[in-house]
Amino acid sequence: MAARLALRGGPGAAGQRPWLLLAPLLLVPLLARPAEALVEGLYCGTRDCYEVLGVSRSASKAEIARAYRQLARRYHPDRYRPEPGDGPGGAPPSAEAFLLVATAYETLKDEETRKDYDYMLDHPEEYYSHYYHYYSRRLAPKVDVRVVILVSVCAISMFQYFSWWNSYNKAISYLATVPKYRIQATEIAKEQGLLRKAKEKGKNKKSKEEIRDEEENIIKNIIKSKIDIKGGYQKPQVRDLLLFQVILAPVHLCSYIAWYCRWIYNFNIKGKEYGEEERLYIIRKSMKMSQSQFDSLEDHQKEMFLKRELWIKENYEVYKQEQEEELKKKLANDPRWKRYRRWMKNEGPGRLTFVDD
Repeated sequence: MAARLALRGGPGAAGQRPWLLLAPLLLVPLLARPAEALVEGLYCGTRDCYEVLGVSRSASKAEIARAYRQLARRYHPDRYRPEPGDGPGGAPPSAEAFLLVATAYETLKDEETRKDYDYMLDHPEEYYSHYYHYYSRRLAPKVDVRVVILVSVCAISMFQYFSWWNSYNKAISYLATVPKYRIQATEIAKEQGLLRKAKEKGKNKKSKEEIRDEEENIIKNIIKSKIDIKGGYQKPQVRDLLLFQVILAPVHLCSYIAWYCRWIYNFNIKGKEYGEEERLYIIRKSMKMSQSQFDSLEDHQKEMFLKRELWIKENYEVYKQEQEEELKKKLANDPRWKRYRRWMKNEGPGRLTFVDD
């Protein structure tokens, strides 16, 4: 008897260690929590989706769809006629019955969602994991983000292309009104006999307006072929569109890395002298101009930059100071600028006056 009491801890063991009495109470919640698989707020709530549709867990997609159509026709708000105790799976007859049927069908018709739901029924102890899978699928975007980005880039590229063509045509129309370019284009058209062909009378006699429009188009086409427009009004190129820039971005990145490494090796490590291309690049960076802006400059301006050796920082600072002084002189001699300074001095901001009208 003494040995048996010793094995059980003795009659005074509970008094010496009271936590032994609380241990079963602490273990009850841990053992009881995973007993319920159906949780309110997930899928069909505390109802089994299979029971709601009246199908088994081994039911095929066709059987699930057939059961849903029958119950949907039965409990649709426009066709439902309530009867005492009627409802799917014994549920009370109300508008919630149709919503419950629809929820059960949405859960079981998709293979991935049905797999998650079956896993929840078989593994109720993974409580937080079920919440994560349910809301991650529910809140996931229905449309592929890559498709949205592709469509957006294509739309922006189309807008760019037509906008650039519009600007280019406006520039050509403007140049056609400038006497300098119009006279040259007219002389070229006469030499090539294009204007004479436009005025020829044949079976299809043209009106004066048609002849005038045709001559105008001939002059514009000659200007397009002979003049090189640069900058914001240049002829649009497909390679400049956003879509092609995105596609060729890895190529441009690799090219830039290779170019930068060659620059460091040739000019920083080996100490080579800059070539004409490198000198113009340094000048453009000092002027903070984009490639298109720099290309729009006249050739004699670039030659002047090279002649004054503006790629050297000290020379560029002197040139910059000269340009600022020249701009000040121009503004000082400009009558509009004089009027503006006079207005700022006499009636500009910060001056209180009483004016008798």
